[in-house]
Amino acid sequence: MATQAKTRSRAAGLGIAKSLLLTLPMLLLSTVLITQGQIPKDPLQLIAVLFTWLLFNISFFLMLFTGKTYCYRSLLFILMAFGLIVWFSTTVLEERGNIALSDENIINGEVPFCPLVIPMTIIPAAVTRTVIFPGSLLSGFAPIASMIVIWLGASLVVGRGWCSWGCFYGGLDECCSRIGKKPVIKNIDRKWTYMPYAVLLGVVLTSALSLSPTYCVWLCPFKAVTEYAAVTSTMVLIQTIIFVALFVGLVIVLPILTKRRTQCGLFCPLGALQSLINKINVFDLRIDTAKCTKCKRCIQTCPTFSLDESSLESGRPLLSCTKCGQCVDLCPKGAISYHIKGTSLNASPQAARLLFLYPAFLLMSAIGGWMIMVGFWRILKLITTGSML
Repeated sequence: MATQAKTRSRAAGLGIAKSLLLTLPMLLLSTVLITQGQIPKDPLQLIAVLFTWLLFNISFFLMLFTGKTYCYRSLLFILMAFGLIVWFSTTVLEERGNIALSDENIINGEVPFCPLVIPMTIIPAAVTRTVIFPGSLLSGFAPIASMIVIWLGASLVVGRGWCSWGCFYGGLDECCSRIGKKPVIKNIDRKWTYMPYAVLLGVVLTSALSLSPTYCVWLCPFKAVTEYAAVTSTMVLIQTIIFVALFVGLVIVLPILTKRRTQCGLFCPLGALQSLINKINVFDLRIDTAKCTKCKRCIQTCPTFSLDESSLESGRPLLSCTKCGQCVDLCPKGAISYHIKGTSLNASPQAARLLFLYPAFLLMSAIGGWMIMVGFWRILKLITTGSML
């Protein structure tokens, strides 16, 4: 079966000349996105830029040449998440002098905006015309307006593809899900896949009633590795314990035991919102039921629980599909492919994949390229000077 999958995947790849030609636009666009339009003069920064630029463009070329998507996307996705931690923490330390949030930071609107807050801001913004987040609307580090524009544009194009190509947290549970060869926990009741929708509904309603982003205040696992409130009271201590427990459980332990992205697939409220947006975006995945032999390999390996027996019957993954490419790469019969909505299932799957890869990869370059570059630069600084700052 593995040999069949390998043969099929190479057959779906492009030749060297065509792959190089189609990589040329990405060479130019990624340069702008990774450098943000400025070639650094500092030698260490320049080395970091060149490393990141080569990493991204070689990965894109290999996606085209081999016909495989998941393994190259996953490498960049994981590096993006770790780059985020280094980039975010060092930048906040330089700008504020402390990663922990003080009351003064909150009052002054000095909190970088996070896309996970977006579902909680919709009702209060519509009803009270205020944004219930202590950040800057237009200026400073990660302003609200720019983050919402980036998220909205990406979501309209790739839908829940955001969760595998743009989410700067997702690489953490994906990394842990790739530890070990076989899952310890193999069967998870499908009822748990409805949990993100329950969390979404809960945080949207409670945020509207309290005019406070309740997910950020009580439930966000990633507070454990980014910024957090300074522990100055018993309540903040309890919140901190919850954050750490959720991070350890959902981002580390369960992904290792299940080899799935449990934080993304079983808890994240933004992921639930992205699933609904999947309905209106341009791209999806399709299963050719005539080719499918129902070996269920795709169901067993889908990182986000987005395939089940009904998918094999209907020829469509579930709404929660993040378009990561795992099932496409592993299907031994080549029955699963990227697809442009409104076109025939028999239309060229290779063309549909290529048209999806360009915006998806540009999204990853725009968000992750800078994070990986800065993270690598900070590590080089640490090696050469003894300090990341």
